[in-house]
Amino acid sequence: MTKQTDFSVKPTLTGEKVILRRFAEADIPALRDALLDPEARILTGSVHDEAQANAGLSPEEERSALDWFATRNEQPDRLDLAIIDKASRVCVGEAVLNQWDPGNENCNFRIFIGNGGRDRGLGTEATRLIVGYGFERLGLHRISLEVYAFNPRARRAYEKVGFRAEGVLRESLRYNGEWVDATVMALLDREWAALASARR
Repeated sequence: MTKQTDFSVKPTLTGEKVILRRFAEADIPALRDALLDPEARILTGSVHDEAQANAGLSPEEERSALDWFATRNEQPDRLDLAIIDKASRVCVGEAVLNQWDPGNENCNFRIFIGNGGRDRGLGTEATRLIVGYGFERLGLHRISLEVYAFNPRARRAYEKVGFRAEGVLRESLRYNGEWVDATVMALLDREWAALASARR
């Protein structure tokens, strides 16, 4: 039986601390702030030195980034959801399943959280929610990600959800003149099912 993976549906996923949902116009100011957050820019490998991390976006770059977010709800081959902090009702970032490979039933995962959403477990819960949706509703077999060596906080969050390290992409990012490794991590559907069963 062939599984029907439908990324055109953009669900609302609710946890104790966060809500994942479609992007809304009201999210734009918070997304703009998150895009300008130096730490988020560094940890996602979006910049190559501190000067870039602390530089503002040009009006063209900012408009392009915000226009990109405005098209996320219409994408049929990926799932981009806004992360809403339930306490403040403010968008603090995004959680994404992308690079869908239908033949192998797998996806890449990435998450981006600005300063207002860090250090409170929001990222771990957002990861658990979207990964659970990927396995339980989309029928994915494998979800993978990459995390840079200078981001141990994110790696711990991924490990809490169940991701396992598979290998190292040596010197895959140059930051402040030094090379940084990235670890490839992945989670399989049967591993997720076992973890979900143990939590019940």
